[in-house]
Amino acid sequence: MTTKPDSESVDLEQLVAEVDTGGRHPYGLAARILTVVAVAWSLFQLWIASPLPFWLGFGVLNDTETRAIHLGFAMFLAFTAFPALKSSPRDRIPMQDWIMALLGAFCGSYLFLFYDQLATRPGQPTTMDITAGIAGFVLLLEATRRALGIPMVIVALVFVVYSFGGQHMPEVIQHRGASLTKFVNHQWLTTEGVFGIALGVSSSFVFLFVLFGTLLEKVGGGNWMMQISVALLGHLRGGPAKVAVVSSALNGVVSGSSVSNVVSGGIFTIPLMKRTGLSGIKAGAIEAASSINGQIMPPVMGAAAFLMVEYVGIPYSQVIRHALLPALFSYISLLYIVHLEAIKIGSQPIAGHPMDPRRRMIRWGLGLSGTVLVLCLLYWGVLGIKAIAGAEAGGWLMAAGGALYVLTVAFSARYPDLEMDDPNAPILHLPLAWDVARTGLDFLIPIVVLLWCLMVEMMSPGLSAFYATVSVIVIVASRKAMVAFFRKQDVMKGLRDGLTDLWDGLALGARNMIGIGVATATAGIVVGTITLTGLGLMMTEFVEYISGGDVILMLVMVAAISLILGLGIPTTANYILVSSLMAPVVVSLASQAGMSVPLIAVHMFVFYFGIMADITPPVGLAGFAAAAISREDPIKTSFQGALYSLRTAILPFVFIFNPSMLLIDVHSWWETAWQCLTALIAILLFAAASMNWFVTRNRIWETVALLVICFSLFRPDWWLNQFSDPYESRPPSEFMQLLAEAPTGTQFRFTVGGYDLMGDEVSRTVNLRTIDGSAEDRLADNGVTLTALGDGLMIGPVRFGSYAARMGLEPGLDVTGVLVRAPQPSALWPTGLALVLLAGVALNQWRRKGRAAAACV
Repeated sequence: MTTKPDSESVDLEQLVAEVDTGGRHPYGLAARILTVVAVAWSLFQLWIASPLPFWLGFGVLNDTETRAIHLGFAMFLAFTAFPALKSSPRDRIPMQDWIMALLGAFCGSYLFLFYDQLATRPGQPTTMDITAGIAGFVLLLEATRRALGIPMVIVALVFVVYSFGGQHMPEVIQHRGASLTKFVNHQWLTTEGVFGIALGVSSSFVFLFVLFGTLLEKVGGGNWMMQISVALLGHLRGGPAKVAVVSSALNGVVSGSSVSNVVSGGIFTIPLMKRTGLSGIKAGAIEAASSINGQIMPPVMGAAAFLMVEYVGIPYSQVIRHALLPALFSYISLLYIVHLEAIKIGSQPIAGHPMDPRRRMIRWGLGLSGTVLVLCLLYWGVLGIKAIAGAEAGGWLMAAGGALYVLTVAFSARYPDLEMDDPNAPILHLPLAWDVARTGLDFLIPIVVLLWCLMVEMMSPGLSAFYATVSVIVIVASRKAMVAFFRKQDVMKGLRDGLTDLWDGLALGARNMIGIGVATATAGIVVGTITLTGLGLMMTEFVEYISGGDVILMLVMVAAISLILGLGIPTTANYILVSSLMAPVVVSLASQAGMSVPLIAVHMFVFYFGIMADITPPVGLAGFAAAAISREDPIKTSFQGALYSLRTAILPFVFIFNPSMLLIDVHSWWETAWQCLTALIAILLFAAASMNWFVTRNRIWETVALLVICFSLFRPDWWLNQFSDPYESRPPSEFMQLLAEAPTGTQFRFTVGGYDLMGDEVSRTVNLRTIDGSAEDRLADNGVTLTALGDGLMIGPVRFGSYAARMGLEPGLDVTGVLVRAPQPSALWPTGLALVLLAGVALNQWRRKGRAAAACV
């Protein structure tokens, strides 16, 4: 393997720059200013995320101030890093861009610069306030056009037009319209619009996660993960394509962009896939589909995971718990699709090191058991230090982490550095996984720090990202010097190179955030319009009118609208748009149809379809990026990628009708294991049906049978519900008793009816989450109170923004019943019959395959 990339292919670095970091690279003073501002932004974000302001007693800023400064940086860099037009100069910054950058920074930071004055006159904007708001609004849209393209701007302008022209809209979405002063005040001078939750999440922790991923890539972690994937999977049939899938999953842990995920992995995997027999279109489609799935992979999920914490109102650890299984199943099914494609074309594995199968099994067993042992020692070691050291545990853990880092670098320095693979060079043999892993064991330390802080210590995402980023900063700055020391080379040169990499990484991390910063601000325009005009309620009525109240048709409409809203829009802004506009629609209409859908399932539904827009023609950015590498038609690549992604598209429908896929109402390890097994078989069978290949090529009836089996494994309850009701209603008088008895972590379902706040008669099925505590504690956690009316109950005050409010509970509605599980036959019956049918289909295909093989002899 060699180190030279394909110089005859498309300029991929420029492609990534145009999409993520800005295509402008000036020289001289302009370059220094651009870099210094970018580094200053990174240092500012590290400062506000750290405990230092509180320890030192200065530099403490509230959320509104940090959001304003965050947007000021983003707008300045958007105008200086992104050219206005394709014909604009890339090697210098024109004067008009400097002027717009300074104006954008001023308008973006306006709430910080004049915070005290604005606080003394809320709702009474001055002429200067309005002028700054209008100018900022126009500059924000131009910054968005430069950084993200025209689709996001069009979406924002549609909502702006709707805000002003509401009285001219069709009756179903009509409102009285907003004045200019009211619009600017709402969107720019409060935290309801541009400076709302979305920009706050970007400022609080999205930036640090992007910076974390950028620095980890800078120090070589990305290449290390790629080559680990090659070593582990290259010897399998269709190995390069499977490498693309797994490496995209690993990149998805820290990546916030499907396009950069495509390019960073695709530059190696797509040519390799083509060399093993796959067409350029299919190779690009596999890379695009796997990179899209990187955006649904915890713990980052393209930064949407942190937004879900705010929008759904559940802890981060629960978001990860609910999102993990679907993401894993989606990736495993894509691996299966790749395997089927390799079988179709007769692809052969890449030769690995010749090894006796028994020895190979021993190596795998030792590797797996060693990994488990190290993880156990790490877990119990940290807990032991905390138990022994008490309040001084932080210092001891830092010392232990530093010692571990030194030891891993000393060990890695004994072996040559990994080279960047050239996918066009002949592959004579595959490296052993351990030979690759041992060159970069220290790259795991920041990832372990991140996951430990998030999942074990239960720290906030912002603080977890801060500690993880600090750890990777230490590695970037010191690794080359330490390697040089252990190899008895020039330590000072290694230190200079490390500090240069750190400086460049801080600048690159900030440039990677430009698009996300302006995207979340522009998405705030949509959110602000919804709160200003009441569009959310009107959209519910519109979808209900078109769908006629049919749940399936409603979900298909919501999926289609989410796809349209997500076209050409990055992951973070994508989720903000679809969750703000479409999630309340699903909650409301499902409850009116008698379905009690958990809120996280609804948000996952719209999020998945918003993400699918990145591979949906004609604006599938990931498909276009993959086509640029494979040098194939982008539309055909996107269509093929959309076909591969059908298995991802069916999962959100499963969430809605079978929330146990998200580990909701799953109470034991046995239930978890059974749910995992049946869901995995189901998604693999759907992949086989969509590829028209199982053991051998499917006949039509076999494809239909596979789909029926898939449905039965995903929804065994559907067959049971045809013969008996799944729930029985208990009187409202038993509400508090049943709520207290409900197992912790389950969904407590009940029905309400009466007249809503608009005076319309409604009947809804809703659910509450159940924490560990009494019935009163659980009501308080959901943000709702109950008022006794004789033998009945009425909904009392509902806390704004609470889980109950998001589920559609309103004061004055009567509790009409409590839903408890009714006795039903075991779900093993339909599942067992489905598995018997599966055995029949498989046996029939094996026999047909055997006859075909015998005929060829």
